[in-house]
Amino acid sequence: MLQPLYTADEMRAAEAGHDGDELMGRAGRAVADEVLRRYPDARRIVGVCGGGSNGGDGRIALRLLREAGRDAEEGDDLDDADIVLDALFGTGFQGKPRADAVARIERINAAGAPVVAVDLPSGVDASTGEVAGAAVLADCTVTFHGVKVGLEVAPGRFHVGDVSVADIGLAATDTEHHRVTPEVLRLVPRRQPGDNKYTAGSVLVLGGAPGLTGAACLTAEAAFRADAGYVAVVAPAESLPVLELRLLEAVKWPIEEVFEAAERAGSLALGPGLGEGREALVRHLLAESDLPAVVDADGLRGLEPFDRAAHTVLTPHEGELGRLLGEQSSWVAAHRLEALRRAVERFRCVVLLKGTDTLVGSPGAGVLVVSPGPPSLATAGTGDVLTGVIAAFLAKGLEASFAAAAGAAAQQLAATLVPHQTGLVASDVVARLSEAIDSSV
Repeated sequence: MLQPLYTADEMRAAEAGHDGDELMGRAGRAVADEVLRRYPDARRIVGVCGGGSNGGDGRIALRLLREAGRDAEEGDDLDDADIVLDALFGTGFQGKPRADAVARIERINAAGAPVVAVDLPSGVDASTGEVAGAAVLADCTVTFHGVKVGLEVAPGRFHVGDVSVADIGLAATDTEHHRVTPEVLRLVPRRQPGDNKYTAGSVLVLGGAPGLTGAACLTAEAAFRADAGYVAVVAPAESLPVLELRLLEAVKWPIEEVFEAAERAGSLALGPGLGEGREALVRHLLAESDLPAVVDADGLRGLEPFDRAAHTVLTPHEGELGRLLGEQSSWVAAHRLEALRRAVERFRCVVLLKGTDTLVGSPGAGVLVVSPGPPSLATAGTGDVLTGVIAAFLAKGLEASFAAAAGAAAQQLAATLVPHQTGLVASDVVARLSEAIDSSV
C-alpha cells in the first residue's frame, strides 16, 4: 500500500557503514545487466561519466559490458552509439548544472540513441524532482536500493522513462515520503448488513451554477459510484430544473436551504461549478459545520486560512494552488513538493495537488504520491469526479489523507479500465469507478 521514496539524505543514511567499493560494484553490475537485458542487440555503448560515485558506477558498468563482448567506452563522442549511458550526476546533485555539464547533457539528449540513466537522469534533483536547468531525457533509469522522490515527482518524473530498481544489498529503512499503490483502496469501508443509505455514506454537493451544472452532476454521480448511499446537490434555484433532468438518484435542494440539507450529510463537497460570488458561503460552511469537507474548483476561490477540527481536503490544480499561494502556476509546476508544503503549512489541513503525480500532503506528515495517472485524465470534469470520490470516502469515515490518496487511486485505476484512452471523457471514468474500487477487494 505504501512504498518508500528516498531522498538523497535517506540514501546516504541507508549506505552508511557499507563498503563503498562493494556498493559501486553491485550498482555497476545492475546497470550492465539491465543494458544487456533491455538492448541485447546493442553493440556500441558510450558512457558519459562524471567524477563522483555515479560516474564510478558507470565505469564499472562499461567494463562489465566490454567483458560481455560489447564495444563499451567512456567519452563524449556519441556518434553511431547504439546506447548512451548517463552517469554524470547522482543523488547528490542539486541546482543547475554548470556550463560544461550542460553541454554534455545536451549532447546526450541529441544523440538519437536510447539513453540509460544511472540511478537518476543527470540534472534531476533526487529529493524533490525539481529540474532547475538542463536535464537528461532517459529512456530508462536503473536506480539503486529504492525509488527516489525525484523519479516520481514532476518535473523529474518526465525525464526518467522506465524505472528498474536494483537491489545492491542495503537494508530497507524508513522514509518520509511514500508512493501509494492501488491497495490503498482496501481501506475504504464497505457497506455492512446493518447499513442504511445514510450510514453507507451521505454526501452533500454545493455547486451547479447556471452553465456549470455538469460539474455538480459529475461530482454527485462519482460519489454514488464510489459507494455513497445518499447524495444531495445544493444549487441555485435556476439550476434545479437542469439537475432534475440530469440526476436521477440525487436529492436536490435550493442553495438558500444548504444548512438544512447539511443536517443529513456525512461530508461536504464544496465548489464544483459553484461560480463566482459564493466565497462567503463556503467560508460560512467551513466555519459552522463539523462535517468532513473536500473543497475544490470555485470553492477554492479567494479561500483564506481557517480553523476547523473536522477533516478537510483541498484539491487544487497548479493554477489554483498558485493563486492560493500568490505564485504563478509555472512556479508551482517547477516546485511541486515545496508548493504543497507551503499550502499545508498555510491552511493546516490535507492538500491534494493534482497532476500525473498526484501529491497528498498533511500537517506533520510526509507526502503521499499517487502515480502515474494516465494522460487521458487530462480532460474537463475529471477534477469534479475526484471531488465526488473523496467526499464519498470521507462520508464513510476514512481519514482525510487516505481518503484523498484512495480517491486519486480509484480515479486513476478507473481511467485505465476505460477501453478507449483517446477521447476519454469524465463520465467514462465515473462509469468505471465501481469496478476499480471492487478490484481491490
